[in-house]
Amino acid sequence: MRARVVRVALVAATVALILLAVPLAVAVRYAFFADEGGELERDAMAAVVQVGPEFATGDPVELHAARPGEGLALYDTAGRLRAGAGPAHAGGAVPRALNGSVTQSRSDGELVVAVPVSSGEQVIGVIRASTRASTVWARVLWGWAALLGLCLVALGAAVIVARRQASILAAPLEALAGTSLAVADGDLTARAEPSTIAEIDEVARAHNTMVDRLAQLLEHERHFTANASHQLRTPLAGLQLGLEAALADPDADPRAALAEAAERSRHLDHTIEEVLRLARSGAGPLPMAREQSAEDVLEAAEHRWHGAFAEDGRRLTTTWEPQAGGLEVPGRTVEQIVDILLDNAHRHGRGTVTLTVRDLGTAIALDVADEGTADLDPQVIFQRGIGEGSGIGLALARQLAAGADGRLSLTSTAPTRFTLLLPLREEP
Repeated sequence: MRARVVRVALVAATVALILLAVPLAVAVRYAFFADEGGELERDAMAAVVQVGPEFATGDPVELHAARPGEGLALYDTAGRLRAGAGPAHAGGAVPRALNGSVTQSRSDGELVVAVPVSSGEQVIGVIRASTRASTVWARVLWGWAALLGLCLVALGAAVIVARRQASILAAPLEALAGTSLAVADGDLTARAEPSTIAEIDEVARAHNTMVDRLAQLLEHERHFTANASHQLRTPLAGLQLGLEAALADPDADPRAALAEAAERSRHLDHTIEEVLRLARSGAGPLPMAREQSAEDVLEAAEHRWHGAFAEDGRRLTTTWEPQAGGLEVPGRTVEQIVDILLDNAHRHGRGTVTLTVRDLGTAIALDVADEGTADLDPQVIFQRGIGEGSGIGLALARQLAAGADGRLSLTSTAPTRFTLLLPLREEP
């Protein structure tokens, strides 16, 4: 790009200089020849003053000394040389000057000016002033050389300015190319820096916007993969254990095992739908899940998790305030949040786990509490990668709660209690 900018500037400057220099060169030539013609005419006029009326009667005339390189001569009406330096028989301008007018011509490599000498109203002779045309051409060539030198200086200055401008234009584009290569190599933190050129800044902003969206998309995909893995791990393990237990007991009723497997499969399907719903929502609000009573959601959660806690010698209880159990909540969303909180209590908590539903008038509160203690800050605990496990569950639960216009928080650290607040939907 740098070479192209310099080349374009050089061509433009050359064309401009040619358009300017050619007419100027013609003007220089004309000016030098016109100036020399004027000098010859003035010298001839000065010589005319020295020629008196007696010249017509044959008296000799002495002309003043001519300038170096100039010839000054006096001719009679017959064209014969009578005084000064010049050809013996004049032609060209001298015969024309006998008509009474100043004439100028070029012949035999000379620039000639002829001025008539008059006595009364009669032409009695002609003064011929001449100089070598090569002398004038030498001055013209020197003028052209000076003009060419100025053009070369201007062209050199144009090249310097063009190179500087090329650097100014190319530097942000080269930096943008480097940023693009860094992004292509996997550095999604690379961003194009602003420049002083509005058009390039617009490209840089578009590039940065593209990288931001690409980074968001990749982050979104990573979260989706992590969320799906986290949410499916426990239900799949439960399904596998249930089927293995049924296979290990030849006297077990296969219908009960199949019914349990079907129920867990439906829960897996709900989990997949909820994770997909969260992934498709992007940065926008989540589509609202189907409403269910809080009592049904808690009973289903108690059914799914009772066995896991019982195997560890722990209890899982559910309670709700009067009228609170019948309140409607976004069923599958709350189901996923409760599963995450129960899984967290199962892995990191101690003692009895209690599910409680409370009616707050304009909102419903769902508490998940155990007898353990939480050692992390109530705000930090919801960040991804925090804690001893995968660091995904609580962050996902808070995201699901926010998508349902609710709020999930750690309301007590000793004993540990998480509280989910959801606004009650107004009756249509």
